[in-house]
Amino acid sequence: MATQSEDQAVTRKPVKTILVSQPVPERSPFSRLESKYDLQIDWRSFIEVEGLTEKEFRKERIRPDEYSAIIFTSKLAIEHFFRLCKEMRIEMSQDTKYYCMTESVANYLQKFIVYRKRKVFFGQRTIQDLAPTLKKHRSKEKFLLPTNNLGSKFVAKYLDDNDFDWTPAQMYRTVAADLSDLKEVYYDILVFYSPMGIDSLYENFPTFEQKETRLAVAGRKTTKACEDHGLRVDISPSPPAVPSMEKALDNYLKVSNA
Repeated sequence: MATQSEDQAVTRKPVKTILVSQPVPERSPFSRLESKYDLQIDWRSFIEVEGLTEKEFRKERIRPDEYSAIIFTSKLAIEHFFRLCKEMRIEMSQDTKYYCMTESVANYLQKFIVYRKRKVFFGQRTIQDLAPTLKKHRSKEKFLLPTNNLGSKFVAKYLDDNDFDWTPAQMYRTVAADLSDLKEVYYDILVFYSPMGIDSLYENFPTFEQKETRLAVAGRKTTKACEDHGLRVDISPSPPAVPSMEKALDNYLKVSNA
């Protein structure tokens, strides 16, 4: 394990390259830092989504058209729900109710249904936003919750706690991406936002040693995943003083690249 003086020496090393373990965004939240500190910032998702095949899904013995209400937590859930319906030659009734976590998710439904003819409800961010509408129809509806292999814990807990007639349906899974092309590539900073990113790092590089690589980590669960692997977290947001990863990186770079 590195000593405190060794850790401080690493902290003082200038940063030239950063890899963010997420897909390339339409607009980088770090573009200002790139020009300010003359950095190379690359983006690469450490995880990817795979849809269950029709054969895999049939093993769950679930037919979506036997449910009168569907709860969508994400656009991915919508995509894989209707993909499997198409593959199974299932057409949902026009009377089906759709409950979406946000307006953005609800609007995405327009790619798959005639929106104006359907009963669509949406909240602001969490399942609690939908609570009044859900409870109104609780006794009349049979709910289906399309999800991935990680589940939707907060939604599941709410439905259980309030005695809904509901069924979870895994329709896709989140897995480690193939990062073999990064084997010989070195970055000064790696940025992580989820425990699965850390899992993917070790699935791809089982003998990974941190050494002088600095880790920028967001969230308690991701920090815990780092600690479980004996990794050193060098940079992390700390609201309200340091509300974002961009601010946390900026504060760090002011020291390392001074």
